[in-house]
Amino acid sequence: MRILHRWPGLVLAALLFVTALSGAALSVFPALEAVQTPPAAATLTVADLATRVQRTHPGLEQIKRAPSGQISAWWFDGNQPGSAVIDPTTGRDVAPADPDPARRWLTTLHRSLFLGDGGRLTASAGALAMLVLAISGALLVARRTGGWKRWFARLRGPLAGRLHTEISRIAVLGLMLSAVTALWMSAETFEIVTIDAARLDAPSRVSGQIGLAPAAMQALRATPVTELRELSFPAAGDPQDLFTLRTVRGMGYVDQGTGTLLAWQDLSRAQQLSDTIKMLHTGQGAAVLGLILGLMALSVPVLAVTGILTWLSERRKRPNLAGNAPAGQAQTVLLVGSEGGSTWGFAATLASALRDAGQSVHVAPMAGFAPARYRQAQRFLILAATYGEGDAPASAKGFLERIQALREAPAAPMAVLGFGDRSFPAFCGFAAAVEAAARAKAWAPLLPFDTIDRQSSQDFSRWGRTLGQSLGIALELAHQPALPATQTLTLLARRDYGAAVQVPMAILRFALPKVSLRQRLTGQGFARFEAGDLLGILPEGSAVPRLYSLASGAKDGFIEIVVRQHVGGLTSGQLTRLEPGQTVRGFLRPNPGFHVNRGPGALILIGAGTGLGPLAGFIRRNEPHRPIHLFFGLRNPASDFLYREELSTWQAEDKLAHLSLAVSRGDLTPQYVQDVLRQEGPRVAEAIRLGAKVMVCGGRDMARGVADALTDILKPAGLTPAMLKAGDRYVEDTY
Repeated sequence: MRILHRWPGLVLAALLFVTALSGAALSVFPALEAVQTPPAAATLTVADLATRVQRTHPGLEQIKRAPSGQISAWWFDGNQPGSAVIDPTTGRDVAPADPDPARRWLTTLHRSLFLGDGGRLTASAGALAMLVLAISGALLVARRTGGWKRWFARLRGPLAGRLHTEISRIAVLGLMLSAVTALWMSAETFEIVTIDAARLDAPSRVSGQIGLAPAAMQALRATPVTELRELSFPAAGDPQDLFTLRTVRGMGYVDQGTGTLLAWQDLSRAQQLSDTIKMLHTGQGAAVLGLILGLMALSVPVLAVTGILTWLSERRKRPNLAGNAPAGQAQTVLLVGSEGGSTWGFAATLASALRDAGQSVHVAPMAGFAPARYRQAQRFLILAATYGEGDAPASAKGFLERIQALREAPAAPMAVLGFGDRSFPAFCGFAAAVEAAARAKAWAPLLPFDTIDRQSSQDFSRWGRTLGQSLGIALELAHQPALPATQTLTLLARRDYGAAVQVPMAILRFALPKVSLRQRLTGQGFARFEAGDLLGILPEGSAVPRLYSLASGAKDGFIEIVVRQHVGGLTSGQLTRLEPGQTVRGFLRPNPGFHVNRGPGALILIGAGTGLGPLAGFIRRNEPHRPIHLFFGLRNPASDFLYREELSTWQAEDKLAHLSLAVSRGDLTPQYVQDVLRQEGPRVAEAIRLGAKVMVCGGRDMARGVADALTDILKPAGLTPAMLKAGDRYVEDTY
């Protein structure tokens, strides 16, 4: 499906640009025509209109009414032909009837690229490509969002890919409609589909009389102008000639001497279908629909650009397998399942470290798994990302099926490492499925199943040390993804906590760096950020950054984080020793999955220790005074009660509705946030039932305990944390 979506778009991008932009421009003309056309009264008949026009132009030969309502007339004045757009109220000329040159030029460009039949075939190929792109794109969007019911679910990932998908799911129906109608019209043009024009044999007997005024003709008096398509007059002085009347219902002949309808033929269903398709494609007779389709056509150039950027990004992320050992000679087989390419970067770091430790390593996509090839393999390391709602990523297609088809598992043990985003309901779902399938085949584990949250270099380094211990080698995985440009941050103030409980922590407030005009326009640097986004700090002596959740937004006018000093922690040690006036290098990384959504609904904020940081930032900006209930876990209120004064002030200002503390040390019975949650279970369940959103920030163990507590609390209501996550009502920022 990806191939079917990618290559027509890449190969025909220029053609789609031209046809889409010209089509969008043409969609404006029916609307302009409808606005500029003098309106005809609802009671006006064809007889009245013909009388008025004939009074101005005695040599009248034909009157036409366009689907927009515009009325045009053609006549002879002596031997000189004439034509004009007519005001139906007066029958007088208001504008030339000749097509606008710009419209005529755009129409020819859109239909045939100025290349005749060859151009029409090319334009038809573009329409077919558009239909293929729209259908395949819709299927890919549904798969990415987790199904048709979650069509408008929040997206994650690089900007180009998100923008491509966001626009696609709005414009796809309009693009399908435009493509299908264009293909139908092309099929009619090349007579692949044949629809005969309305035809009617002239009656054999006519009155032979002439001279009856149109106003006296019953057939014309019975036809409202709103149904008129065309009225052709008989040749002057020819008593056998007739009026030809065409309407939206059919065509007929009117006797010029008696004004009676001598013959009539209704439009066939095929003719009605053809007219409807032309109306849908051109907007003639449906100006608003035409404008909507024109706006959707404008999305095509944006989709082409973002699609190409996404494709180029994926190409750049493809693995460089230089130094790759042959499959049959490798001691370590490293299998990779990646969707966007980032997991290949982790695989390259791991392979390089293993080679430096003297291992021969073969790196390959999971989709190419073939146990018989790995004759000397001593271990299998499987790095697997997850696509959509637990599906296999691009380079792991068929892997589960291959494992399930094995008669027996390989003798060499394996370890599965999952990559994902914990805020998604199916966090590392595919990797977990791989682990389960391996267990079902009794494939010996080398390491317990583990996961990497949001491409965390720290998580990867921790897992690498565990792997090294199992192999009896020192293994340091210093994975360094491409970093944005850093800026100098100057510390303004610090407040210290936690010394009495041997957990030194500090609230650090940095000055907001200057933002250039370019950064403001593009949103780069520190131009725009919110509490919940991530501040990357690049410590001295290391190229691996550490990410901290922001406790402030750009509107606060400063950058604030909460840092705990870890034993041996390079970045945390440097930060907790930082004095006002000193500087560090940092960058901003957006984290839209952990932002407060707009709306009046209640928030249930749950955090422990430094996890209070972004939650405090949410409360600080609660200007609408939406109900917020904060559950905060700490060790001792006298030592590590972060933001104590601010929380009291925010309660007084009605920014914080409820504060529930869980104290794990001290004179009282030890409690953790999950314990307090259970105690207040009825209140929590009722708030969630009424639409509250749950936001959790802190350590993984705390988050697991919170999820277990909420599972029990919500069970009577028929809800689960997974269901809340699927509705973007349960989000986590854990470490």
